[in-house]
Amino acid sequence: HAQPDCCPVCGPQVFFLTAQGERLPGEAIELAREKLKAGEIIAVKGLGGIHLACDAFSPESCKRLRRRKERDEKPFAVMCRDTNAARRICRVSGDEARELESHRRPIVLLRKLEEGSFPWLSENRDIGVMLPYTPLHCLLLGGDIDCLVMTSANISDTPIIYKNAEATRRLRGIADGFLLHDREIQTRCDDSLLRVVDGAPYFLRRSRGYVPYPVALPGFGAAALACGAEQKASFCLGKPGYAFPSQHIGDLKNLETLESYEEQIAHFEALFDLRPRLIACDMHPDYLSTRYAEARAGREGLPLFRVQHHHAHMAACMADNALEGECLGLIWDGVGLGTDGTAWGGELLSGGYSGFRRLGSIRPIPLPGGDAAVKDIRRVGLSLLLGAGVEAGPLFETDNAQTLVRMLRSGINCPPSSGMGRLFDGVCAVSGIRHACSYEGQGAVLLEAAADGDEGAYEPEFYDENGLNVFDWRPMLRRLCAELGGGVSPETAASRFMNTLCLAAASQCRRGREETGNSRVVLSGGVFQNCRLLSRLPRLLQGEGFEVFIHRRVSCNDEGLSLGQLMIAEACSHVSGSPT
Repeated sequence: HAQPDCCPVCGPQVFFLTAQGERLPGEAIELAREKLKAGEIIAVKGLGGIHLACDAFSPESCKRLRRRKERDEKPFAVMCRDTNAARRICRVSGDEARELESHRRPIVLLRKLEEGSFPWLSENRDIGVMLPYTPLHCLLLGGDIDCLVMTSANISDTPIIYKNAEATRRLRGIADGFLLHDREIQTRCDDSLLRVVDGAPYFLRRSRGYVPYPVALPGFGAAALACGAEQKASFCLGKPGYAFPSQHIGDLKNLETLESYEEQIAHFEALFDLRPRLIACDMHPDYLSTRYAEARAGREGLPLFRVQHHHAHMAACMADNALEGECLGLIWDGVGLGTDGTAWGGELLSGGYSGFRRLGSIRPIPLPGGDAAVKDIRRVGLSLLLGAGVEAGPLFETDNAQTLVRMLRSGINCPPSSGMGRLFDGVCAVSGIRHACSYEGQGAVLLEAAADGDEGAYEPEFYDENGLNVFDWRPMLRRLCAELGGGVSPETAASRFMNTLCLAAASQCRRGREETGNSRVVLSGGVFQNCRLLSRLPRLLQGEGFEVFIHRRVSCNDEGLSLGQLMIAEACSHVSGSPT
């Protein structure tokens, strides 16, 4: 008789541990199921790491998990038993069902059946849903359990935990029990996250299920390493004809994440038998990815190419769509170091892999306190109001408001930023939707979620500055504030703001076409995770004769830009033979 792989004697062993790490006798999976139904939080070993699970329909359990994990408002992903179970909480199109049920089993962002439902899972209109992808998951979800929260087991922005001993040590006080097994996880890997756009996947995080599959790059010939940026860090290895983007690693802001980043680079190089002959990195000198690149290039005597952040975004979208030659690049994100030493982020570029020109931008926004304004977005709102000459009202009625105003008027510790993400943050605060954020990008998420579908817009205005076409947000803000004061809802104001941005983008692209003769436009940067922009802007541009390209094989956010760095480094090495 054939012997199955899952032999009860020598096959994998599943066991259940208490919160103190003591093994309990009995059927491990049934013990875990009973504790989940009782409202407890259980650490569950998956394929690329360990999740923290609880009953998705229990607000109390989810709130307890948020407190313990210190994840106040960032949305939770859930695992549903099957697609029918997902349809009980979300709308699921045929294309979305195809992605959910694929062998890759990503998290798919789905629209809630009822707006405002399940606020303990997600404060916006969507919920991230995945289906079981290991036998353990299938056995856990069954009978009277339809849906569980499944969130990565990690602490304070550190990498996902994937070893049993580490889980029982570091999750003590968070998990009420542990459902583990004795098979080691070779490589930690977070769940992939995508939404379906025009019937096809659009990645927000490309990880488990898609990595280490290569991206085909016909004509690419370098053995190279691109080191990515800081937020949503990733790297990319290249060899003739292919690029190998890494999985999502996290924000490179602590030692644990840096160690994981370095381990994964070494793992990929061994896996693909590749030693880089050149290295690319971001221009920002303080990124840990840049410091790694500098140290390694110096140690191994390799040429180092420093790539401007938004040029890398543009090149990534070009490579994603197998584009050669030159095009226009509309790159909207939070922040990236510009060639002039200032913070960019709302840019229209022109060029290709070997170089670029900056054609357009937005009026820089002074950020009182610098990085402090990323979460205290009231500071950005005050900056916008002061810049537009509008009475700040409630935004001035706080303890430190006058101090912030003095900072803005003096220019002390108020670095200017043309980041589109910061404009979203400021409008979110001015509209009264939110004044402080618990995670990066929350203001933009809430502004998009608030939009009511109004079709109105404000006429965008521009000015020229040394040949740069600059979108002037001040007239828009004055009109927005006047309408809010006249009784227009924040939801309508949010819609009109985003509609105005689409008109501004179209105007800048028309001017860019007049200057360059190029009608191809790539859209990249984290702001293009916004579904409202993605549904409107490409159609608006196509209606004006542009050929529009969005990401399909890598993420539009900073996780995907290492692919662009790779392409730029190879192109520049052919042109000059020396680092940039």
